[in-house]
Amino acid sequence: MPGRPQSAALEYRKSGPVDLHEYLGVVRRQWISIGIVVLLAVAAAAVASLTMKPVYAATTQVFVSVRGGATTSDLLQGSSFTRQQVRSYVDIVTTPIVLAPVVELLGLQDDADALGERVTADSPPDTGLINIRVSAEDPQDASATANAIAASFRSAVADVETPEGGSTSPVKISVLREATAPDEPSSPNIPVNLALGLMIGLAIAVVYVVLRERLNTTVHDVEDVASVTSASVIGTIRHDSSAPRRPLAVRDDAYGARAEAYRRLRTNLTFLDVSDPPRSIVLTSAVPTEGTTTTMLNLGLAIADAGRSVIVVDANFRRPSVAEYMGLEGSAGLASVLIGAATPEEIVQPWGASPLAVMPSGQVPSTPSELLGSAAMEGVLAQLEAQYDVVLVDAPPLLPVTDAAVLSRLTSGAIVVVGCGRVHRHQLGEALRSLDSVRARILGLVLNRVQRSKSESYSSYDSRDLSRLRRNARQGAAVAVRK
Repeated sequence: MPGRPQSAALEYRKSGPVDLHEYLGVVRRQWISIGIVVLLAVAAAAVASLTMKPVYAATTQVFVSVRGGATTSDLLQGSSFTRQQVRSYVDIVTTPIVLAPVVELLGLQDDADALGERVTADSPPDTGLINIRVSAEDPQDASATANAIAASFRSAVADVETPEGGSTSPVKISVLREATAPDEPSSPNIPVNLALGLMIGLAIAVVYVVLRERLNTTVHDVEDVASVTSASVIGTIRHDSSAPRRPLAVRDDAYGARAEAYRRLRTNLTFLDVSDPPRSIVLTSAVPTEGTTTTMLNLGLAIADAGRSVIVVDANFRRPSVAEYMGLEGSAGLASVLIGAATPEEIVQPWGASPLAVMPSGQVPSTPSELLGSAAMEGVLAQLEAQYDVVLVDAPPLLPVTDAAVLSRLTSGAIVVVGCGRVHRHQLGEALRSLDSVRARILGLVLNRVQRSKSESYSSYDSRDLSRLRRNARQGAAVAVRK
């Protein structure tokens, strides 16, 4: 048997820092999730705003001054004194000395401390103005309370500032603007709450999707593969919800996007090594259910469509399924040949009129790895290579068992099928290292079940071209029937 090419030197990479473009890519891919979170946040803000009791705020404004002096110097000193005292007066507004009389006067249910929670006072810098603001559930109560506080504040300042034995306080409190009942509530402010909900929802959504993307180590696209290995991606198969019902796309939907993807894979294989193209190829994956078997069968059909003789061999003794997919009898197969119970000629089954042949797995042996790594298996591969242009071998996944690694050492190389959203990056790296450890040649990787947005840029046909091809095919069939 001719010597096998050695494994290409592969570079296994560790994840590096994420740049801004990658973050933006995550946001673009997850825009639906972001939109849902933002809508929920805005809806929550709207519900909270509509269920909150309206609160009304009324404001009265007072002016603090010193009673008139005889000279300009007295007036300047009085103005400076006023600005200094105003800072203290702002604090007095919310004390019981001011609020307790208001509670008694208006007969409020709140005590002075509770009323103080609804009262705020402030003074614009370098002025003698004080703004007293009162919040209440009733607009009339808010204005009445604010005006009562202004009056009580004036009395309290007069009591505090009147000198002992004197009759008049040097500080004068004047009401510049009485509070009036507000027409609109100050809270909830629905537009502000909705805007706040929008911003909070957007922030939460972006952080969520970025963290989810960073913590999610499953392979989704070529970039994820490139972060693991330098091995080439030689094919991308778009996700198709009809695949479980129509697994043989090359036969059942010859002009569809998946069938075209398998034909591109066939072409890429042809040009891997023009002088010495691979004759026998193992197809495997890192973990189960990544689509190895359907990839192998569709690739075989695509090769047969090109007029080359090809045989597909079911060497997955763990979960044989080739015979079932192809609608053939699978009781006798490769296992029978390896134990000497039959010859390849007796086992191989043609598939219609195409140059495609099938070798099922046969009865499941008790020691699959030993049989697949035996001299008998090497002899079977050599015989099949002499009879067919291409030999495709379906093997179990690499991580659970060693069958695929053993087989890949006996063939021209291995194609690793990568199920997008199914395998994690560390699993893919471990699977490739297992092939590298036996010095198997890794021909390339095939991305399977790639989401549409990720696979469109890899496709050579626009969807309109494929639709036109399907339409022409149907019209041609209709003409043939009419004739």
